[in-house]
Amino acid sequence: MSIPIVNSIASWFLKKRFHQIELFLKYPNEVQNELLMNLIQFAKDTEIGKKHDFASIKNYKTFAERVPIKNYDGWQDVIERSRKGESNIFWPTPIKWFAKSSGTTRSKSKFIPVSEESLEDCHYAASKDLLCMYLNNNENAQLFTGKSLRLGGSKQLYKENGTVFGDLSAILIDNMPFWAEFSSTPSNKVSLMSDWEYKMQAIVDETRHENVTSLAGVPSWMLVLLNNVLETTGKKSLHDVWPNLEVYFHGGVSFTPYADQYKNILPNSGFKYYEIYNASEGFFAIQDQNNSKDLLLMLDYGIFYEFIPMDIYATSEEKAIPLSEVELDKNYAVIITTNAGLWRYKIGDTVRFTSLNPYRIRVSGRTKHHINVFGEELIIENAENALKTVCNATHSEIVEYTAAPVFMQGKEKGAHEWLIEFKTPPADINYFTELLDRTLMTLNSDYEAKRYNNITLNQPKVNIARKNLFYDWLKQNNKLGGQHKIPRLSNTREYIDELLVLNLQFV
Repeated sequence: MSIPIVNSIASWFLKKRFHQIELFLKYPNEVQNELLMNLIQFAKDTEIGKKHDFASIKNYKTFAERVPIKNYDGWQDVIERSRKGESNIFWPTPIKWFAKSSGTTRSKSKFIPVSEESLEDCHYAASKDLLCMYLNNNENAQLFTGKSLRLGGSKQLYKENGTVFGDLSAILIDNMPFWAEFSSTPSNKVSLMSDWEYKMQAIVDETRHENVTSLAGVPSWMLVLLNNVLETTGKKSLHDVWPNLEVYFHGGVSFTPYADQYKNILPNSGFKYYEIYNASEGFFAIQDQNNSKDLLLMLDYGIFYEFIPMDIYATSEEKAIPLSEVELDKNYAVIITTNAGLWRYKIGDTVRFTSLNPYRIRVSGRTKHHINVFGEELIIENAENALKTVCNATHSEIVEYTAAPVFMQGKEKGAHEWLIEFKTPPADINYFTELLDRTLMTLNSDYEAKRYNNITLNQPKVNIARKNLFYDWLKQNNKLGGQHKIPRLSNTREYIDELLVLNLQFV
């Protein structure tokens, strides 16, 4: 089939879908309220539906009064029952799949329910919308002349009690229609390999001879793969390996720390980056414009959204608000109710709205991944914007980093301690540290107040990590590949102390 015909068919689907997208763009709050009422009605005869008398709930206010907000710990017992084969607990249709998610490197495994409805109406629907939006913005796109290189999780699917669990990417690959494998690489067999290091070379061997036109995966692990491709082929640019490569669809972690490294290996000015915001719990937002970091919140994927302002999060005043009440540039924790039976679930992410018409967001961090030991409220977005500014000014390049508090002892003030692995280190680490400190003060008034005249915080301390420190740490914790992430900021020293010890060892 020729590319013009394929693009024409895609355009036809696009136009049909755009009518639905226009509906939630024009009537976002009405679409969200109708969606919530449909979810409640559909689940009214489940165990949870009966417990909270879903049958009599007629509006959001009653729903918010009756149904408590919970994190995974609050859901674990009923999810475990569902995994053992019980049905109709929190969702009326059988839950066959559970996405295994570890969150960060040391947290226990979570098993997120994936229903038939969430698979089709959320995850797969979003994949189609992503392509539609990209094609709509780039009429001359040649995506369909070649294949998409997808980098998924490195876990196989494990059957247990008649249910299946594994990485979300493995579940998605396992349930894709047979024809979808023809448009992507590597093969399903290689994609689902469990040994990350063996799998990495297998992907390089299988994909370097393909006509790859797009990339899809988490930036940190994709970068490892792409550098392996260049090392294996002896090329300096990925365009020399795949001349028709035109776009990278990325999500999972912030792209900011990796942007310059990608530009070095993908130097063509026309190459595009499209960000997505998804998780095991659902697919939430898509970049809908070229060259934009703002993500359009998708309001018709079977997910109802609520938000808790971070200034009252985890306090006695904590209260969620619906989408209609959010404000611009305020930091919110995200609460979701989904078509897989998660009711008012804390996903652990924070976002801020960059637009209210339509609703566009940027992911600002994690509710647990910030430093607020001294009232400084340092979030990941602050840290990564500061590091990018400082790296540009000092001509340095970062591979990975983490930061944690130095607690007050006696009369000694507190501080922040950073551990940074550089690809290109700065000429003067003391100047780098001073500039990082000053930049953080310009980005965060709370941090600036605590640093004023060293009133609460001393200047931060920056340690240089040896090469491959973070990779070795993940390997030591059996967390290579997939969705595993380095904890960027922490209120404890658990991660950084372990890393500092490993930094002195040569693995």
